[in-house]
Amino acid sequence: MKVSYKDLIEQSFDFPSEEFKEIDNELYYYDIPLMDLIEQYGTPLKFSYLPKISDNIKKARTMFNVAIAKANYNGKYFPCYCTKSSHFSFVLEEVLKNNINLETSSSFDIDIIRALKEIGQIDENIKIVCNGYKLPVYINNIARLINEGFTNVIPILDNVGELDQLLEQVEGNINIGIRIASEEEPKFEFYTSRLGIGYKDIVDYYRTKIETNPRVTLKMLHFFINTGIKDSSYFWNELNKCLNLYCQLKHFCAELDSLNIGGGFPIKYSLSFNYDYEYMAEEIVNQIKLVCESAEVVEPDIYTEFGSFTVGESGGVIYSVVYQKQQNDREKWNMIDSSFITTLPDSWSINRRFILFAINHWDKVNERVFLGGLTCDSDDYYNSEQHVNAIYLPEYDPQEPLYIGFFNTGAYQEAIGGYGGIQHCLIPAPKHIIITRDEDDKIITKLFSREQSYKSMLKILGYL
Repeated sequence: MKVSYKDLIEQSFDFPSEEFKEIDNELYYYDIPLMDLIEQYGTPLKFSYLPKISDNIKKARTMFNVAIAKANYNGKYFPCYCTKSSHFSFVLEEVLKNNINLETSSSFDIDIIRALKEIGQIDENIKIVCNGYKLPVYINNIARLINEGFTNVIPILDNVGELDQLLEQVEGNINIGIRIASEEEPKFEFYTSRLGIGYKDIVDYYRTKIETNPRVTLKMLHFFINTGIKDSSYFWNELNKCLNLYCQLKHFCAELDSLNIGGGFPIKYSLSFNYDYEYMAEEIVNQIKLVCESAEVVEPDIYTEFGSFTVGESGGVIYSVVYQKQQNDREKWNMIDSSFITTLPDSWSINRRFILFAINHWDKVNERVFLGGLTCDSDDYYNSEQHVNAIYLPEYDPQEPLYIGFFNTGAYQEAIGGYGGIQHCLIPAPKHIIITRDEDDKIITKLFSREQSYKSMLKILGYL
């Protein structure tokens, strides 16, 4: 029996959803007719839907504040945006509309903060958490920021040598945090994270290097695990160890008042995604309160550094299917007008699967296909979706263009792919547009960058 693509989607998922619906056999994304974008800008096309960034910041803030109120928790919640998820100016502008703090991971992040100050988007009172291994140039930039009057900068010590370097350059007193080197998940290649200072070393380090130095105040303990925030015995066990260390330090370090649980809220990579955000926020708050009450210490302020959760669901990329190759009796290859390796590098490097839909021809019969990119690399393909072990799209007709969209691609893809640089096989970076809404909720689009030109590549390569 032949089944249309529309029937397949509606039978397989709870469709339509909050973000997706179909009208007249075409896909709409948050009520945006995607075919209109294609007609105006062409493909390949990347887009950033900025209202989703604010929506997710508000969602996280509401969930934690509600959890704090329910638990009668004495601390406050402070969200930070993890800048490495997306450094674009339009992303930071949208983020900062929401009275949010920032987390940095490298020296150039500090230059971005200084630029934001110069244009009036932030002032010296913003809280800035400085993570990452700190080379001398990063140390110098952090110290300069503190010396310029930024009063709420907290460098998070990643190793025991960073404090002395900071003290050499910071003119006055300094507040710091310490990152815990958490134990990795049992199936991981290593036992302990390379990031941070080991559990067994932190108390002794505090006693010998911090407690005795009147210029230094320990304000924050930082905890993060690579698997993210999951309802698993591994996550709760690591959180509990972190809390016990916090309470141990708090007994002789009254100034310690903040616990940073890092990032790790997942985002939707499939329509079958199911994650109880409210439960996890409430359980985290409850666990912190219980351990602190048991140890008879005051609950800390809670910091998070949500990056992917903040910006990931704001992005998408649209391709044209330019040709179909029948390689054997069972394998049909739909070739796109770009490359997965260069535009969706996570699909190649860590086998990440994104939400995938056809943009048009939902009334056509569906067929199973593989998707191939333009590079000559055998790994430039996309052959399954996260919810099924195959890809089904409307039947290809060379006389009727078929467009496909990948969604929730807004975190890390440009940074990993090398935005604006040299791409594999010199495949040009696609056009990138920004989508916002005005006060009347009318959709507004703006071209952020044109498709990369051959001249820009030749210049980078030294030919011009």
